[in-house]
Amino acid sequence: MRKFFFALMLLSASISTGAIAQQRGGTPDEQKACSRDVSRFCRSLMDQGDFTILACLQQNRAKLTKGCIQVLTNHGQ
Repeated sequence: MRKFFFALMLLSASISTGAIAQQRGGTPDEQKACSRDVSRFCRSLMDQGDFTILACLQQNRAKLTKGCIQVLTNHGQ
């Protein structure tokens, strides 16, 4: 269970957009890979936190761009 939460924390830092992404990190390429998908599929949830955005991306995985899927995969999601 700890490993799962650790992976979520790493991923959430990688896929966040806006000011949160700038503060927490994730490579610029990772941010770029998922920012469009976050805006497209999870826009209404962006103020609800990183874990909510992660859940949204996971729910929409079949519709995500290849780049964002790769970011999720790279972070064990």
